[in-house]
Amino acid sequence: MMGEMKENHGYKSVRSVERALDILICFTDKNELSLTEISRKTSLNKSTVFRLLQTLERKGFLVRNPDTEKYRLGLRMWELSVNVTLADDIANLFLPEMTALRDALGETVSLYVRDHNERFRIQAVESNQAIRRVAPIGARMPLSLGASSKVLVAWSSPEVQEQILQDPDWIDSVDREAFKKQLEEIMQKGYATSIEEREPGTSAVAAPIFNRSGQLIAALAVSGPSSRMTPEKMEEFAPEVIQSATRMGKLVR
Repeated sequence: MMGEMKENHGYKSVRSVERALDILICFTDKNELSLTEISRKTSLNKSTVFRLLQTLERKGFLVRNPDTEKYRLGLRMWELSVNVTLADDIANLFLPEMTALRDALGETVSLYVRDHNERFRIQAVESNQAIRRVAPIGARMPLSLGASSKVLVAWSSPEVQEQILQDPDWIDSVDREAFKKQLEEIMQKGYATSIEEREPGTSAVAAPIFNRSGQLIAALAVSGPSSRMTPEKMEEFAPEVIQSATRMGKLVR
């Protein structure tokens, strides 16, 4: 089984390893899962899932609750997370500046990094207003929609941009040529905006964060209800978002 290989988007992978990782990924949105739930989420038969669960449990990546017969992440996962560097470091390092920006603008502030062809929210400070954008940390989103996505693609290398634009999972409703034209405009302005692109009723303005070497490391976004985050309001917010992003970048080599 360990020697079984398959082609996946141009590269070879060990199927059993890929399946085990798919099982672990199931726990991104739920603390505990049963064998049946994992089988359904991964589209694998129960006998295969059971064998993989036994291995993951034996290695400490999963723990089985004997009372409920459900599985949860084990301590081995937390041991590995201690060694997460850049994303974890900047999420904590930038939190005071993000909080100050939230207090100044009154809307939810999020921090995103690019992970292959997705963006990943590594930090968020939610608005204190009754009606606000809820931004769960750990959420993954496509790079074809949203202000932060456009920022992360706009300041990527031409090779990375082409890879993203040619992604088989690119959302069909987003015209690639129109998207590329937007990237040019975004780089000229220094920030990006989006109005109800990914979520109905939500708008956002985002700016790039560069480290002291000039490398893009993240996107800083301010988002909220479109009723408050009008095009005029986002244009008003943009200079403050850019200034905050600049201050953050100076903290990182």
